[in-house]
Amino acid sequence: MRIVQCFNEDWRFIREDAGLPSSCPDHWEQISLPHTWNAVDGHDGKGSYYRGNCWYVKKFETPALVEGDRVYVEVLAAALSGTVYMNGQEMISHEGGFSRFRVDVTDALNENGENLLAISVDNSERSNIYPQMADFTFYGGLYRGVNLIIVPHVHFDLEYCGTPGLAVTPEVKDGGALVHLQSWVQNGDENYTVRYQILDADSREVAESWRPSSEPSSQIFLPEAHLWQGVEDPYLYTCIASLVRRNETVDEITTKFGVRSFSIDPEKGFILNGKPMMLRGVSRHQDKLYQGNALTKEDHELDAALIHEVGANTVRLAHYQHSEDFYNACDEYGFVVWAEIPFISSQNEDPLAHENCRRQMQDLIIQNYNHPSICFWGLSNEITISGGTDHIVEDHRDLHELAKSLDPTRLTTIAHVSMLPQDSGLHQVSDIESYNHYFGWYGGEYTANEVWLDSYHAKYPDRCIGLSEYGAEGIITYQTDEPRCRDYSEAYQAEYHEHMAKILSEREYIWSAHVWNMFDFGCAARDEGGVAGRNNKGLVTMDRKIKKDAFYLYKAYWSSDPFVHVCGRRYAQRAGETATVRVYSNQPQVSLYAAGKLVESRSGDKVFIFENVPLEDGFTTVTACSGSYCDSIALEKVKEKPGIYTLPMEEDDDMSGVANWFEQAPEEVSNITVLEFPEGFFSIRDKIKDIANDPDAFEILRNALASMTGMKLKKGMLMMVGNKTLEEMMSMTAGMSMGGGQNIPENAVCILNAQLNKIPKN
Repeated sequence: MRIVQCFNEDWRFIREDAGLPSSCPDHWEQISLPHTWNAVDGHDGKGSYYRGNCWYVKKFETPALVEGDRVYVEVLAAALSGTVYMNGQEMISHEGGFSRFRVDVTDALNENGENLLAISVDNSERSNIYPQMADFTFYGGLYRGVNLIIVPHVHFDLEYCGTPGLAVTPEVKDGGALVHLQSWVQNGDENYTVRYQILDADSREVAESWRPSSEPSSQIFLPEAHLWQGVEDPYLYTCIASLVRRNETVDEITTKFGVRSFSIDPEKGFILNGKPMMLRGVSRHQDKLYQGNALTKEDHELDAALIHEVGANTVRLAHYQHSEDFYNACDEYGFVVWAEIPFISSQNEDPLAHENCRRQMQDLIIQNYNHPSICFWGLSNEITISGGTDHIVEDHRDLHELAKSLDPTRLTTIAHVSMLPQDSGLHQVSDIESYNHYFGWYGGEYTANEVWLDSYHAKYPDRCIGLSEYGAEGIITYQTDEPRCRDYSEAYQAEYHEHMAKILSEREYIWSAHVWNMFDFGCAARDEGGVAGRNNKGLVTMDRKIKKDAFYLYKAYWSSDPFVHVCGRRYAQRAGETATVRVYSNQPQVSLYAAGKLVESRSGDKVFIFENVPLEDGFTTVTACSGSYCDSIALEKVKEKPGIYTLPMEEDDDMSGVANWFEQAPEEVSNITVLEFPEGFFSIRDKIKDIANDPDAFEILRNALASMTGMKLKKGMLMMVGNKTLEEMMSMTAGMSMGGGQNIPENAVCILNAQLNKIPKN
């Protein structure tokens, strides 16, 4: 029978390309898996993190084997590429940092002796491996662990794209379900048969089928099948596939599955088993504070529990294949999942890069085919943010066709960057689509979201449109009575989401909406709001310890578990005689008490605002109650608001009172209508990174973009598109209003270019 041994203990590691060792180097660091070498520098705010080739080594005794047994090393993920060596012999190389791979090492083992397993893992930039560029840290390491698998000579397949060896395809039919079963047997002959058993959620057998190993496909009808109805009723069956030789079971694999049908309508949105279901939820990255992406099963389960607590019914798993542990949790909680590959932000012209895309899509689909939670395969994310290629549509169409050939039961989707033209050929590729919009954060007002969505839906009523990302930074240090865009305050993040939750609840045609992000996550290149190395748009802090006020806003909209939450608890010191208190609740009425005295009882919907709440000298306990559900915070009256509650001025992105840069241009350039490119001087044909690295040229660029977009872009954000020329970036944004820019002249590009022409290159 199959034996799976956890191989996570007693490894040796070195964070340098030390080369393949001939023996176990005892002077290397002793570690356990899962492990990443970027657990700290991947988000410590120092701006860079180690990217390179590192080595893991483990010695072990050859296990006791029966004649014919095969031994496999299973690597659950090696980021971004990995090569396995057994006793000095190279066994396999895998390019793609988010999927599992296996290799048969039997013939390389020392018989009845000690073995040396070495794995080199490399997260350095490679032209043929995605992701190429993205707004998150590319952690390196064996961050999901390693297993040793022992199987008999005849066994279910282990090698093809990390396959589970068994595919279950339930089809809702005739009041029940026709379950299609397929397994793959290696080295079978007429002596072997495949047995399929289907168990219900109480582990009772409800169906069985036997097939010869040479033709193992089968189908079983389940009358009155219990449907998987998302978070409402995530019912799971179990399928066991056994490989039998006469009276002996020699190999066995198991998977859970759910019976469901789904579709998407341009007006009604997502429909699960015939019932319309507004998909409203969150996106999730797989890292945690000072652990990086080296999460345990318990970490994944905690994340899923927090998503369940907020009441989400869908999760977008960005921007790569996630752990099997998390997909299992999504099945069990009933989350509808968007799973995608790391084809993000930049397309490389290397022909091998597209092959890597195809391989990562194959791995994603084949390894996760049985999960009922997954309904959508994501082809790419913001892939045009750094410009497009002549074959970008063709490559997407190829990925779509590949996904459909591997899995015709699910839909494909794309997350478009906000400025993608509405007539782009990319709109004609996937089954459905979504946009990443940050109106109200990276520019404009948050009311621009519904304007854009309604306008798009009216113009393209047959397109199924979703909102794949939206969000605002919330740093809990910053507290204010007058929140405004890009003050990084917890209050503005909550206000932004108050608006977004409401408008999204009113629009059935939006097939899905995913908050960016459920958790703060690592991004070594970022330096925002005084917190470097991280993206702080999460509803929960990166250490999972603190739920921001916006978390409870969505809980009020999405969860049926009764609760009351008083906002502003981190705004603990208030200047003034009174305070305004916001309360979030999914109950119809809330009463507020200050120092034990009733202030007011209000009826409302999700958001309850109490003004002029009296503050006593010293501390005042503020309590909100709805029936037996209560929440209290303590406020201290102080003479002056603490300075720590306000974003430092040098970090302030306030555009109020800032003059239009184009209106301040010197007279000799204000009427220029031609573009010139003098040698030795900057122009719009220079790369963003080169302009950004010259202080004078960068000041011109930043002021011009501030007038165009209504916000002061930081260098770190511009370096996201650093390899594109300014001309390419501006062509991407042509005709795209961010809603916050000033009156821009028609010859704006000429004025900007002429000003850059004055700056010599050093």
